[in-house]
Amino acid sequence: MSENEIVLNLKELSCQHCIKAVKKALEAIDGVESAEVSLQQAIIKGNAEPQKLVKAIMEAGYYAEIAIQ
Repeated sequence: MSENEIVLNLKELSCQHCIKAVKKALEAIDGVESAEVSLQQAIIKGNAEPQKLVKAIMEAGYYAEIAIQ
């Protein structure tokens, strides 16, 4: 994991629509350079605050928590 990489554990995602919704929510946040999203995890590159990322995912209707590295 690089310095500007944040990993989030995801729950409640079950399809490609969910993945796209989370990716869109993450990429709308200032400081996010890119977001790779799967059903269980999101890897975000950039300098956004981790709590803002979690909040955006939860506002999109899904659950996220910062992964312990």
